[in-house]
Amino acid sequence: QVQLVESGGGLVQPGGSLRLSCAASGLTFSRYWMYWVRQAPGKGLEWVSCISTAGAVTYYADSVKGRFTISRDNAKNTLYLQMNSLKSDDTAVYYCAGARYYTPTMAQYDYRGQGTQVTVSS
Repeated sequence: QVQLVESGGGLVQPGGSLRLSCAASGLTFSRYWMYWVRQAPGKGLEWVSCISTAGAVTYYADSVKGRFTISRDNAKNTLYLQMNSLKSDDTAVYYCAGARYYTPTMAQYDYRGQGTQVTVSS
């Protein structure tokens, strides 16, 4: 049974930082492209970032470029998202997801976690 479990969310002030983690089990983690997506209150899913199987290739949405950093540790089966200079617009539930190949289509992800809440507010 595949599980993706996010952690590290919480309440942070504007300008602050958080580091999200996604622990994977039940799959060969190193064979999957991994993604972070988010859903703000009342809005649809938004793609945030992704990373290739070995971590050599990363992509970011324009809205987070320069502030967020995606990384992975295949030995620990864990995906990370370092979020700096957080803004109120970053408030959302953050989900990690995995796919065997790169895909720009969120509907094609093979697996997705339950999410972790990030709230940016003073």
